[in-house]
Amino acid sequence: MAFEKNYTVKLTEDSFRRMDEESDEKFYAIPRFTSHIDCFAMDAITDLYRQHLPNNAVILDLMSSLFSHLPEDVSYQRVVGLGMNARELANNKQLTETVVHDLNAEPTLPFDDDEFGAGLLCVSIDYLIHPITVLKEMGRVLKSDSPLIITYSDRYFETKATAAWLSLTDEQRGYLIKSFLVEAGCFENIQMMDCSPEFGDPLYAIVVRVV
Repeated sequence: MAFEKNYTVKLTEDSFRRMDEESDEKFYAIPRFTSHIDCFAMDAITDLYRQHLPNNAVILDLMSSLFSHLPEDVSYQRVVGLGMNARELANNKQLTETVVHDLNAEPTLPFDDDEFGAGLLCVSIDYLIHPITVLKEMGRVLKSDSPLIITYSDRYFETKATAAWLSLTDEQRGYLIKSFLVEAGCFENIQMMDCSPEFGDPLYAIVVRVV
């Protein structure tokens, strides 16, 4: 799976509308102590991170929750989890710091320029209503040449996913993410990968480097 097709995603003013337009803070108020993909896809994410994340990195796990899927046998300097539910984040044993922050209400990240050496956005980009702004912010807080790894599957909260996401196939969603990254203007070497395990949930990844 790669960006080999001449495919353009056309967005409209309704592309980032959702079935449930109520406050995300309300939706995520109750903690969900569960994974959002199955164990096979979780292992595939861990393998992906093992390949692309530098040892001892300072990592920003954006839209984090109960699991970060980092390799247990690799040491990282800091792992900061930004998410919506404080109790989920508190129970994520791989995080060294947590921040509760609603990106759909405030897409500006509460971090310094060049603060992190790697960024993760795991099976959550489908919920962002300001994805380009958030990705620009990731470009700001990540150091030059840092990896950003975006993963997605076909499992999500349908009422909170954007209309654009729901209207596309899995492959087309990769092109949608690519269009966000290109528009953000902070990234290079955009790669799309099919990381799906032999059994279980499909898993796709977009891996880029900060300019």
